[in-house]
Amino acid sequence: MNNGIRNPVAKTIFYLILIGWSILVLYPLLWTLLDSLKDNEQFFRHLPWALPEAPLLWSNFSYVWSRYHFDTYFVNSIIVTLGSTLLGLLLAATTAYVLARYKFRGSNALYLLYIASMMVPFVLALIPLFFLMNSLNLVNSKTGLILVYTSSVLAFGIFVLVGFFKSLPKELEEAAIVDGASHYGTFFRIMLPLSQPGLITVGIVNVLNIWNEYIVGTILINDPSQYTLPVEIGVMQAEMQYRTEWGPLFAALFITIVPVLLLYIIFQRKIASGITAGAVK
Repeated sequence: MNNGIRNPVAKTIFYLILIGWSILVLYPLLWTLLDSLKDNEQFFRHLPWALPEAPLLWSNFSYVWSRYHFDTYFVNSIIVTLGSTLLGLLLAATTAYVLARYKFRGSNALYLLYIASMMVPFVLALIPLFFLMNSLNLVNSKTGLILVYTSSVLAFGIFVLVGFFKSLPKELEEAAIVDGASHYGTFFRIMLPLSQPGLITVGIVNVLNIWNEYIVGTILINDPSQYTLPVEIGVMQAEMQYRTEWGPLFAALFITIVPVLLLYIIFQRKIASGITAGAVK
């Protein structure tokens, strides 16, 4: 983007804006880490943004991990996030491929229905969703969470992947069919591997949304052994009314942030390229 900026003053302003934006993004992360290394006395004796005093309380992380059973909640979040993401990718990819490559009566209306569902706030469906999951005996179940999260991310995956599949040349499918490949073989052996940038984009965005989701997890999960990380952090915050432990609370927040932050840093180029490719058509 900055390669098109010739004016030195404009380029300087552009870099200053980027630096300022970077500070706004990184400061909350750094503040969370620094506050996770304090004890309660430091919180009440100094300003909230003051640097922690020596010795740094790295023990807050191990305390949260053992005292609040974060190992269980971390595993729960991984199972729910991976299960929802993989199932959502499979359903979104197959649906998007059919909508992009095969024209049938009502295909455009079906695609528009998926897109329109993205504009409906998910919170409006919480009450009927709870009764539905309760009737299916899927309350307090990771399986229930996986199914709900999969349905919530399906429309976005179809939206991105339909545009991505339309951008792929039709000659590839024709050549595969001439060689004797079936429709399933063409999709799984040729079209699906070629759509890897789009799949990575949808997958990372879904992981970010599912990993940080709180409301649905609170509504559908009442069993502490089935809590995900955001739900447990909410429980910890509620307990702070009676026992204030600010350092461990910030440590819990940092533990929750780090995995998705690393994932985004690793795949950030794939995300950008996948969204661009999906927007071609």
